[in-house]
Amino acid sequence: MKTILDYYYRLLQILITLLMFVLIIPVSMQIFARYTGGLIPRYIWTEEIARFCFIWIVMIGAMIAVRDGTHFDVDVLPHGVSARLEGAFRLFVHFAMLLASVIFLIYGWSFAQFGALQYSEIAGLPMLTIYIAWPLAGATMALFLLEKFIEDVRILKGEIPPPRHEVPKAE
Repeated sequence: MKTILDYYYRLLQILITLLMFVLIIPVSMQIFARYTGGLIPRYIWTEEIARFCFIWIVMIGAMIAVRDGTHFDVDVLPHGVSARLEGAFRLFVHFAMLLASVIFLIYGWSFAQFGALQYSEIAGLPMLTIYIAWPLAGATMALFLLEKFIEDVRILKGEIPPPRHEVPKAE
């Protein structure tokens, strides 16, 4: 299972890289059209495509961040206590994140069904291509969090040490 998740994670990294390159095209076209004084026509579709790319970049970035453990979090629970307590804290945090991912999945599915009936005004793309990002992100984050739950349980059992937390040095 870990190998499949590793391949999926790598695919997400490739997709986000490709989307960043694709995003450069419509944004560059908008900038050049704005500053060339009519030499390059102002295309309306570039704004919509840029927005679609940006949405997917954000959602895929969130999925990757959950797997990396670099997703936004706030340290309110103490570190450096016993390994078992650290595992329990991690389990609690990952459970809270799982609840958020389930919300993305459930409500995102309704959102995607709503989007399946619509098309974008300018490019004529099905809105499902954008709205499906939410349930996909929820499902992906849940998968990655289940992987983390296994690690948390191993920490609780004392089989592996908790990951070290680097404390930023004051300058």
